[in-house]
Amino acid sequence: MMNQRIRTGEKPYERPDYETSFNVSSNHISHQMIYTGEKLCKCLECENSFTRNSHLVAHLRTHTGEKPFECPDCGKSFSQNSSLVQHQSTHTGEKPFGCSFCGKGFSTNSNLISHQRLHTGEKPFKCPDCGRNFSHHCSFVRHQRTHTGEKPFGCSFCGKGFSTNSNLISHKRLHTGEKPFKCPDCGISFSRNSHLIVHLRTHTGDKPFECPDCSKSFSQNSSLVQHQSTHTGEKP
Repeated sequence: MMNQRIRTGEKPYERPDYETSFNVSSNHISHQMIYTGEKLCKCLECENSFTRNSHLVAHLRTHTGEKPFECPDCGKSFSQNSSLVQHQSTHTGEKPFGCSFCGKGFSTNSNLISHQRLHTGEKPFKCPDCGRNFSHHCSFVRHQRTHTGEKPFGCSFCGKGFSTNSNLISHKRLHTGEKPFKCPDCGISFSRNSHLIVHLRTHTGDKPFECPDCSKSFSQNSSLVQHQSTHTGEKP
């Protein structure tokens, strides 16, 4: 029967309402799944479903931790070949994706797209809880934690949780005593960059926080809040 189909050129799997046909049944099944939106490849760990087995295989690595694609330059491994290709540009310095607005180059198209939103003002990621829009998905994800209360970054010293990795890193310095931010004028070091910025105002005399009632200025917002109580009579 199969030999007869090869000789006659018959295509055993054909959709009368769609122009693409397949001689191989597995290709036909995969094509049908995409055409109908059916997802038959199901992950037994988290029950996510996929239209192609190759997509399921790639997804399973998020559970197993398998990283079969290794960088020949530094030995770093990745779960997907596309991630390896993107990483390799850090060694070559290649930046083939150029911004049409300012000419700045990027190693990946996704980084270019994110950058171009600075020019266009596009903010495609909208919070369903408060309606706030974001230009980057990572900023959107961080923001959502203010609604959910999720704190996925835990301190290995005390177990305290944080909503962002940057906050965790800053917190850990309380345990390690690390103070990487050094004042170029007097040499005092700080554990947070924000603390260094406030300190620098003691050298520059900068007072960016102005009272709307009397126009008196302060180097710190907390000093302004305390001062405003003299106008309102409230105790901060």
